Amino acid sequence: MDEYTVTTACRRSGTAVVRGAELDRLVAAATAPGAAEPVTRRVDALLTVVGGAGAGKTTLVEAVVARFTADGGRVLRADSSQSETDLAFSGLHQLLRPVRWRIDALPPRQRGALHVAFGMTERSEAPGPMLIRTAVLTMLSDLAAERPLLVVVDDAQWADRASLDALSFVARRLADEPVTLLVATRDSTLLGLAHQEPTLTLEPLDRSAAERLLDFQPRVPAGPTRASILDQAGGNPLALVELARAADDHDCTSRTVHGPLPVTERLGRIYADRLAALPAETRRALVRLATVDNDDPPHTVLSWLPDIGDPVWAPAEEAGLVRRSGGRLRCDHPLSRLAIYHTAPAEERRAAHLGLAELFGDQDPDRHAWHLAAATSGLSAAVSARLEGSANRARHRSGYAAAAHMLERAADLHPDRGESTRLLAAATSAAVLTGRLDSVERLAARTRAGTDDPTAAALAALQVGRLMTLTSSHNAAFGQLMRPAAALAHTDTAAALEALAAAAVVRFYSGDAAQLHEIERLLPLASAPPGHRLGERETLLAGWTSVVAHPDAADAGFTLRLPALIAVAREEPQTLLLLAVAAWLLDETELAARTYDAAFASWTSQGPLPDGLGGIAALAYLEQGRWARAQAACAELAAVASSVGLDHAVACAAATEALLCALRGDVAGARARAQHALSLVDPQESRSVLALAHRALGTAATVEGDHEAAHQHYRVLFDDRGNSTHYHLSYPALPELAAAAARVGRREEATRIVDGVERSLADAGALAPRRAALVRLGRAALAPAEEAEHHFTAALEAPALARRPFERAQALLAYGEWLRRRRRISDARPPLVAAEAVFRRLAAQPWVARAQSELRAAGAQSGIVEPDAFAGLTPQQQQIVRLAALGLTNREVAEKLYLSPRTVSSHLYRAFPKLGITVRSQLPHVVDAMNADGDAGRDIDASGGA
Repeated sequence: MDEYTVTTACRRSGTAVVRGAELDRLVAAATAPGAAEPVTRRVDALLTVVGGAGAGKTTLVEAVVARFTADGGRVLRADSSQSETDLAFSGLHQLLRPVRWRIDALPPRQRGALHVAFGMTERSEAPGPMLIRTAVLTMLSDLAAERPLLVVVDDAQWADRASLDALSFVARRLADEPVTLLVATRDSTLLGLAHQEPTLTLEPLDRSAAERLLDFQPRVPAGPTRASILDQAGGNPLALVELARAADDHDCTSRTVHGPLPVTERLGRIYADRLAALPAETRRALVRLATVDNDDPPHTVLSWLPDIGDPVWAPAEEAGLVRRSGGRLRCDHPLSRLAIYHTAPAEERRAAHLGLAELFGDQDPDRHAWHLAAATSGLSAAVSARLEGSANRARHRSGYAAAAHMLERAADLHPDRGESTRLLAAATSAAVLTGRLDSVERLAARTRAGTDDPTAAALAALQVGRLMTLTSSHNAAFGQLMRPAAALAHTDTAAALEALAAAAVVRFYSGDAAQLHEIERLLPLASAPPGHRLGERETLLAGWTSVVAHPDAADAGFTLRLPALIAVAREEPQTLLLLAVAAWLLDETELAARTYDAAFASWTSQGPLPDGLGGIAALAYLEQGRWARAQAACAELAAVASSVGLDHAVACAAATEALLCALRGDVAGARARAQHALSLVDPQESRSVLALAHRALGTAATVEGDHEAAHQHYRVLFDDRGNSTHYHLSYPALPELAAAAARVGRREEATRIVDGVERSLADAGALAPRRAALVRLGRAALAPAEEAEHHFTAALEAPALARRPFERAQALLAYGEWLRRRRRISDARPPLVAAEAVFRRLAAQPWVARAQSELRAAGAQSGIVEPDAFAGLTPQQQQIVRLAALGLTNREVAEKLYLSPRTVSSHLYRAFPKLGITVRSQLPHVVDAMNADGDAGRDIDASGGA
């Protein structure tokens, strides 16, 4: 065994020994049961190792891989490269390349999505990121069905954003799978991965462990040299080894005792010295090797690099700069690769990139463009154009982060200032779709600094504001949007209206009346510029902005045109989403839900970010009685938003899900989600989340019979005069507030609030019918006994209430209770029976129990004697059972719910005993003829009629 091999083995074994506790923890966590064994839910499906360069991450990863492989597991591995950071899905491609033949076994849509993402085929429409991520999840699940799977991403701080987002999505769905994702990174804030638990942070070695590592070296340093190494290495294992080797090579202490230089600088000097000492031919070969991307096609690279057995490598191997591993020649360590690359003469780096660009030529235009750009030191319109083409291809594959970076580099290379501004603006637009606000702000600032065009500067500010609407900084977001709206009102009507529409979204989230006044001041100016006739899109945006900002004052003509507008937009999912939002805000719940259905059905390429007011889809489905679909909408919104750190969108999903949990009787879940939602926002800047969360908390308190607490939560939604905290989301809780107030002796206070809401009816426009029904129900709870029935019957006759099954069922239950307490038993039974049927279909178990109790007191039997077994399932299990009952396979269910087939199978395995069945064919009977989603809503609505 040669000296280099001994050195490498000693270094790696030494690091593994001194990091023994960390290694044992990782090995234990990565151990997974066999595919045939039952998989218990795990919290450690994702293991993240965080540490600086040279901390020992790769050594630990290799030790875990060796142990996992020895135990019969399969390993997929990606070693990330800094040069691949901006190549969309390059990390996933590297991971899945050894099993790429398994892509053909995926369902057709998933297979096509991966083919497009990996550039294996062309397609007219970019695949949706969620479809790509589901395809990866399915593929890993299929592999894990054969034997346990370990997925390793080393140096994840350099992995491309699209791959990290996909792996973050997968990591959250691995609890039921024999799959472990092991991520090693320098970045402790790596979005979507390193922030999840468990995280193992590799701290610098203490003095004792550092001493032990030095003792593992081939020539153990001693005396002053040893002390200097210990002092300057700062506990970094790689620095300890390299400095010990350098001291030994020079046989003196000068390399280790001069000045308190940072470790990275010292190592850079070491590598620079080694590189300079190499023969010119060896140095050129080594720079070429350091320039090569880890995933550059081997047959192309091998034709360009000297053969692994070529004597040219011997000096580099003797210097400890390269090593042979698995039949490949590699730089000794990722840090050494970087040091070699950055300390090499600039002309040699450019020559290496130019050589690679020529190699790839037309066979890989993206790598050709990237290496060509790296080889270009001056300005070049031609190279800029090539990079722009690569950016467009990356965007086509949903690689928005890569597209943004390529466009920014293209802007730097273009000699024309106007074209550079255009490219920076395009980069900003692409960056918006990554959800990274800091990147968008930086690019927008560059755009503004590089142009004298006020329109371009305003459009850059608009992009920042559009993304800020999904964060919790709504005051700042509103200002960021209104400035470009004002600046563009007379020069670019379309852009000004886009800015005002985004500002209206902020107004909905914040509920701030001052923001409404600003929008109403500027909207007429932008909607009627002198000498300009609005186009269809501009007319829609003007009307939509008015509806979102102030639905009470919406133009009646807009409401009447909604069905026709929706019919015209049937092939335009983004327009359908806007119209669905408007329909919901105008209390056209059924139309809103149908429009959402149409939008989601026709939008096969949903963007990576939640659309403005995306959470309204869940509220529309909830009101229509399609709670499973509402739950799925919450899950989709939360998954996308959390992966890019958009706290407000996460809070919206959590608050809506909290309300769903409370309605189903999951009090603990409701409280946890509501508190989580409130922790993510400033309540004064987000009255929408405040209203939803406190409504959920009030409902949870009602379920527990704590009417005092319920009243306190509901009171947050109105002031003493009946003014709503949120101009739209407060009103549905009015009957519940009145009922809680009646139970705790605060009738007079609640009556003042109901009076105030009733006064608002005169200016409520299209919203008056539903609000009037809610006022009637509030009056029924508070009125003297002889007046209550009139209010109940008036409310129940309102068509607006009939379109909302749960609201109507609550009214029927309250009316039935009132009738029974008046001893009108025969009159009480029909509304109680109708209410119980709706509650049972919705799995609203607390209300089922309450209705059944009233029915027994009225001398009648409910539709079931025991609580519905279906209600005992988790919300996700209910979704899966509903879809499986329709005849969908596990793979089809998994694709719809963004789960793996194995997770679906596991949930069904747990659900069957709870439902008292043994075979899949019994599921339709258990679901009791409830079709998924739309059919369920229509059945519930039909059963709700008295």
